[in-house]
Amino acid sequence: MFCAECALTTVPYVERPPRGGAGSSAAARGDLVAFARFGGAVAEGIRRFKYGDRPDLARPLGGLLLAAAREAGMSVDLVVPVPLHPRRLAERGYNQAALLAAHVADGLPASLAQRALCRVRPTAQQAQLPRDLRLQNVAGAFRVRAPERVQRRRIALVDDVATTGATLAACRGALLGAGAASVTYLVIAAAESGADEIRSSPRSAHRT
Repeated sequence: MFCAECALTTVPYVERPPRGGAGSSAAARGDLVAFARFGGAVAEGIRRFKYGDRPDLARPLGGLLLAAAREAGMSVDLVVPVPLHPRRLAERGYNQAALLAAHVADGLPASLAQRALCRVRPTAQQAQLPRDLRLQNVAGAFRVRAPERVQRRRIALVDDVATTGATLAACRGALLGAGAASVTYLVIAAAESGADEIRSSPRSAHRT
């Protein structure tokens, strides 16, 4: 995907769950799998994909995401994308997470549950908010459409990037609350702050 010069700006994300995938005890605590750190050519590719009307970038970026999932030895039952609110979906014309999730589900293989989650209220764009308001912005914003579909399932929760981890954590809470066995975050890139937030998230955020 990247030319030689751009590839030099890509910093791999190496903190992966133990081989054995999302069914492992570590993954059940909400571990994160990412292809790279957020920055350089990877960050620019994500910005073009997400905000530049470039759904065609789902294929190469989805390939990077699938490579990270395979390297981590992920074994999951369902691949679930982070949903957009219908208003945002109409504005953008596509949900970038859903396009990525389709590539991952085809390659693992696993079932794609594209509509497992819904966003029940519109939220401000996380990228436009300071860190301390992002959790508040997405609190209670997600709901599981059909809990029986996710119960006792190992889930890969797909998004393009983990910045603070707030959106992913809100989605995970809804899935675990509906009975999912485990939820592992799967993103193209992770900011250091997002990885720290996921590592330090309290036990109350997880299903017991």
